[in-house]
Amino acid sequence: MSDPATYEPKTVLEVVQSRRSVRAFLADPVERAMIDEILIASSRAPSGSNIQPWKVHVLRGSSKEQLSRKVLEVVNDPQEQAKHSELHPYYPKDWKSPYLERRRALGWGLYSLLSLTRENKAGMKAQHARNFTFFDAPVGLLFTTDCSMERGSWLDLGMFMQNIMLLAKARGLDTCPQAAFNAYHRVVSEHLGLSADEILVGAMSLGFADLWKS
Repeated sequence: MSDPATYEPKTVLEVVQSRRSVRAFLADPVERAMIDEILIASSRAPSGSNIQPWKVHVLRGSSKEQLSRKVLEVVNDPQEQAKHSELHPYYPKDWKSPYLERRRALGWGLYSLLSLTRENKAGMKAQHARNFTFFDAPVGLLFTTDCSMERGSWLDLGMFMQNIMLLAKARGLDTCPQAAFNAYHRVVSEHLGLSADEILVGAMSLGFADLWKS
């Protein structure tokens, strides 16, 4: 684990080049003050007419564990899972070149690092399910916006999320942006008590990378 008190910030270029999506985290806690610092600074992200169309729900401890349990109950029940889908699909229904090849290369590259073969469907499903525990990170972030907002505001939110990932990296932390929760937006909405006009856009794991597994 990197000690935030002694971690030496890198240049912007170094941070951008070293950022990666980490899928294994240590249980070591992240101080709330550091989370707040990252989120406040990240809110400097540009947004059209400075409307800042984002909300961040920070989950730690029992609240994070309860959401993970609720989502996994649905994921592990085929009949229940069939009742859930994304409001706004992240990926296209029909893939074309070169995007299909890139996606396959990344997917099989990841699975090969985990020693998962194409035949190991159960192993791949279990790995995907780790999304819903935030890959064991101590902090889970859920991002929402007003459902009346158009695509431009989703771009604004994306820049806000990018700021979080880069500032976290500069503080010795790692992240993983996630779309997997979107299919279970009704479970998330009920858990967080979202208003009817608030829509889930994405999630993010935040914590110290487990360098032996990530």
